[in-house]
Amino acid sequence: LLLCGAVFVAGFLLKGHISLYFNIASLMIVAGGSATAALLSFQYERLRIVYRVVKSSYSGQLKSEAQIVDILIDLAIKSRMEGILSLQEYEHETSIHFLRRGLGCLVDNYDPQQIRDILNTEMYFFKLRREDSERVLRTIADFCPAFGIVGSVAGLIPMLGGIGEAGVILKTVPLALTSILYGLILANFFFVPFASNLRERTNHELLLQKIIMEGI
Repeated sequence: LLLCGAVFVAGFLLKGHISLYFNIASLMIVAGGSATAALLSFQYERLRIVYRVVKSSYSGQLKSEAQIVDILIDLAIKSRMEGILSLQEYEHETSIHFLRRGLGCLVDNYDPQQIRDILNTEMYFFKLRREDSERVLRTIADFCPAFGIVGSVAGLIPMLGGIGEAGVILKTVPLALTSILYGLILANFFFVPFASNLRERTNHELLLQKIIMEGI
């Protein structure tokens, strides 16, 4: 990631100074406009949830399929040797919410079809929640290039009004061009990758949940 990011930044440095690509007015238009549109589109609490989901998707490490299978085998051996009620301590100790729910159903003596229905419902709503967060990220990603165009127009209007004055043109052209640049970078460097990472992680978690359900 660091290597690819360095190659990207190096592309800007090859033909000019990095300071040429900084424009506070452009950043204010793109970031401020996109944030305003996001707050008008979604409830603040929804945006907080999306932030927490994205943060956890990069900070938390998921277990592999093999690790989940090993846990389930250990639980099966323990329940065979010590009885099904011995799983109650694992119900409280495990950090995997889905496994905790499944063990709770086992300890409470639900029949297999009831357990399957409960866990399938849990998976269904988990997928809906994640898809909703992904939709929010992709919507914000659509806002960024649009406000980049707004910044570009905001730079072109005074430029056209100041035709013949070199000072006006030199001040407004950077605003017009860097706004589009910022919009594209915000969308394609942050929000679209966040949404793609969230989908990838969701698919992996659903696979783990399916393994856990069959193991239970």
